[in-house]
Amino acid sequence: MNDESTTHRDDRDLDAVNAAIAVWVMKYRYALGMRNEEMKCRPEDVAQLARDLHVSPSEMASLATKGMQSAALLEKMLLALGVEPGRLAHANPLIMQDLQRLCIACVAKRRCEHDLAAGTATANFRDYCPNAFKLDALLKGE
Repeated sequence: MNDESTTHRDDRDLDAVNAAIAVWVMKYRYALGMRNEEMKCRPEDVAQLARDLHVSPSEMASLATKGMQSAALLEKMLLALGVEPGRLAHANPLIMQDLQRLCIACVAKRRCEHDLAAGTATANFRDYCPNAFKLDALLKGE
């Protein structure tokens, strides 16, 4: 019986590892697809899209490889701060777009995730969040 329970635990561990690998492969393929879609555009189309998004063409290429999933923490942070993301996007689309752009490029995602999970993000985000200044302005109603 002990060997059987060990086998089931090993199977669950293997399943977890396989699931993690599958998620990584899926994210990689998604990023590759985003990059490939951009590469199908004419250079002038890419330049126009970059202007529309208020970013440089090279920054747009970098953002495209990361995908919009990279800004998923922004919604959680806004909610933690008492800001309704949908309302902000509707009322101030350029501000929301800029917040998303900075969130996508952020290098402190692990810390952000940790603070959001621990309920300490509202106290700590100013220490690492590239959106801290804008978020503070939103909170002050500026």
